[in-house]
Amino acid sequence: MNMIQQFRQILMALVLALVLTTTAACSGTVQAKQPTQLPPGISRSGDYALLERGNSVQGQDFGNWVISTAKGIVQDAYVRDNNKLGVVITPQVRPTEVRPLAKSLLQGFHKNFPNQDLTVLMYAPDKKLILTGQYDVQSSQIEYK
Repeated sequence: MNMIQQFRQILMALVLALVLTTTAACSGTVQAKQPTQLPPGISRSGDYALLERGNSVQGQDFGNWVISTAKGIVQDAYVRDNNKLGVVITPQVRPTEVRPLAKSLLQGFHKNFPNQDLTVLMYAPDKKLILTGQYDVQSSQIEYK
């Protein structure tokens, strides 16, 4: 009797697998359609860039804060993984002001994201990397490259 029950269980498993694969294979393919309307708050005019200021809510808030408070100095900012801040400066920023600006941004970044190593990437208006500042939480020191 035990052998019959095992045979029945194996047969049922095979039938179930056959039914599932046949059903999935014969159901047809679904084509993705382009959305006819965008979610609220997003327009086709380029406002989508606002969503890329941070890949977390806190990061996006900090990126927006950097943009709003540094008018005339920073033209774009983004935060990734709550430990990396990228900043595109405006042409009005002199080369001698880049390092102090990076230090100031790192200090504000540290207040918002404490207890972790942080990086600030400073980009020229043409989006070329010009300075990297790294804050080490252990030593509380900033290293520039």
